[in-house]
Amino acid sequence: MVIGCSGQIGSELTLALRGVYGGDNVFATDIKQAPADVIESGPFQILDVMNEKNLIHFVIRNKISQVYHLAAVLSGNAEKLPLQAWDINMKSLMNILNLGKDNGLKKIFWPSSIAVFGPTTPRINTPQLTVMEPTTVYGISKQAGERWCEYYFNKYGLDVRSIRYPGLISYKTEAGGGTTDYAVEIFYDAVKNKKYECFLKEDASLPMMFMPDAIESTIKLMEADADKLSIHSSYNLGGISFNPAEIAAEVKKHIPEFEITYKPDFRQKIAESWPASIDDSVARKDWGCEYEYDLAKMTDVMFREISKKLNK
Repeated sequence: MVIGCSGQIGSELTLALRGVYGGDNVFATDIKQAPADVIESGPFQILDVMNEKNLIHFVIRNKISQVYHLAAVLSGNAEKLPLQAWDINMKSLMNILNLGKDNGLKKIFWPSSIAVFGPTTPRINTPQLTVMEPTTVYGISKQAGERWCEYYFNKYGLDVRSIRYPGLISYKTEAGGGTTDYAVEIFYDAVKNKKYECFLKEDASLPMMFMPDAIESTIKLMEADADKLSIHSSYNLGGISFNPAEIAAEVKKHIPEFEITYKPDFRQKIAESWPASIDDSVARKDWGCEYEYDLAKMTDVMFREISKKLNK
C-alpha cells in the first residue's frame, strides 16, 4: 500500500512497485485524485492518513502487509505553516506506526530527508551518525520521526525502514514545495523560456538524486534481509552533489542561449543549513546501495523527456 501516491515520489514508486509485484497487489491511496497512470494500472482509493479509523479499516479489509508512507508537507511549504506541517507530518507517522504494531504489518517504509541535519552538522561527506540540530519544521519533524521509527523497532520489533532522501529530480511530476525544487524547475523553464530565475545562490551545493535511482534504492532497501540492516532510524543516501551554476552549465550544453539569474529567497537559508555532500558508505555496505545517474546523464534524460512532455 502506498500512501501519498499523487506526490513526486509516490506516483513513480507506485508504478515501480506494480511492475515488481503486479498491478492488483499494490494499493495506491492519497487525499486527492491520483495521476491517470496510477489509477489505470491498479487499485486506487481516496484516503486520509490522518483518519486513523478509516486507515485501519482499509488495511484490514485489503489484507495489507507492507505500507509505504509518503504523505508529508515538504520543507518550503512547512515553513509557511509550521504548526500544521508538524501536526500532519507527525500524526500521520504515528498512525502508521501504531497501525503496524497493532495489526501485524510486516514492513513499513517512511522517508526521512537530508533536512534532519542542521548548521552544526559537518557539511562535507556528512556521516551516517553525526550531530543533528535541524532548524526547519520539516527537519525537526523528520528527526523526531527517525527517533520514533527506531523506538518502535527496539520496543515492539516493528520492521520500519527509511532513507534520508537528498533533493529528488523527476520529469514526471512537477516540484512540490521543497528547497531543492530549483533542480526540477530549471529544466522546465529552460525548455519553455530559455531562462530561469533561481531562488538559491549560484554556489549553493546540495546532494541530489535522479528519481529512478531513488526508486531503485527504496525497493532495494525494502527487499533486503532484515538481519543485514544495522540502521533502524534512517539511511544516508548520497546521490550526486552540485550547485545551481553547475547544473546551469549542463543546461547550456543543450540550450546554448540559456540564461540563469539568481534571486535567493528564504530557501537559501534552509539550503545553508543542509549538507553539501553525504557519506552513504553504511547503506552501500548493508544493502548494496548504488546509483546509475551522474549530472550529465540525468540532464540528457530530463531534456529529452520534458521536451516530449511539452511538445517542444
